[in-house]
Amino acid sequence: MSDYDFLYDHQEETTTRFVCFVGNALHRFDLAIMTTSRYFGKKLVIDLQSGRSAVIGPDDLAEEGYLEHVYKLNEEQAQELNEFLSQIIGSIHFTDI
Repeated sequence: MSDYDFLYDHQEETTTRFVCFVGNALHRFDLAIMTTSRYFGKKLVIDLQSGRSAVIGPDDLAEEGYLEHVYKLNEEQAQELNEFLSQIIGSIHFTDI
C-alpha cells in the first residue's frame, strides 16, 4: 500500500433511504439519504441525478440559499426539497466525540 497520511479510516454500518419524488415545480428528486453515527447526527443527502451531496442538519435547512447553492436548484425547487427534508432531518446530536 502506498504511503498515505490517513486522517481517519473508519467503517460502520449505515442506513440508507432511497427516495424519488416529483414536486409541484415538476422537478424530479432522486435522493439517497444516509444515516450514520458520524457528522454530529446530520444526514448525508446525495442527489443521484447530479452526484451532488451534502451533510445536512436542521441548521443547514434554515440557512437561506443553502440548498439552491449545494444542489444547483432554483428557489421553488429548493423550497420543495426543504419541505421534504424538514420532515426527515432530525435534531443534531454529538456522537462523533
